[in-house]
Order: sequence, then structure tokens, then C-alpha cells
Amino acid sequence: MRTYPATELPGVQMYNLYMREIPVSEARERLADVIDDVQANGGPIALTRRGKSVAVLVASDVFERMSLDAEDALDRAAVALAQDDDDFVPWDEVKAELGLA
Repeated sequence: MRTYPATELPGVQMYNLYMREIPVSEARERLADVIDDVQANGGPIALTRRGKSVAVLVASDVFERMSLDAEDALDRAAVALAQDDDDFVPWDEVKAELGLA
């Protein structure tokens, strides 16, 4: 599986440049159109209430990819902490102790 830097995800616009905003009341009136827009463009669309962002809509595949990336980042951070705490046991040692090597 190929991984991409955050700025090079194929087919996904980066969100840090500009995010479209729509008031919740407008999104409610034309929800089907807003959903179609998110699916076609990957989102994101910020929903606002009184000018303040209260939610963000993104395409489900973008959300899934973001969730998996966040989970991977947490796993890497946990490994780094374990290595720093000297709690890390190399896989080869674990296999040897279990008679799997």
C-alpha cells in the first residue's frame, strides 16, 4: 500500500487553503444538494450557526482515510513512547521466547 504525504493525496483537495461555509439553515433547506456537492468534491463544507463553525461535512471515503491516518499516527506515537520508556521488546525476541523463531 502506498502512503502519501498530506499534501499529495490523489484526488483530494487540501483543506487548509479554503473551506466553504454554509449556514445550517441553508444546508437544511438543500441537504441533498449539499451532500451531492460533498460527494463530488470530497468536501469539506463547514456548517455554521451565527457565523461560527459547528460541524464539517466531508465525503465518507475522505473521513475513513483521515480516521485510519489518525489511528496510524496514534500507533506510531505509542511505539515511540514504549521505546523511550525501555518497555519496547523487539519482535524477534518475542518470537524467540514463544518458540516461534
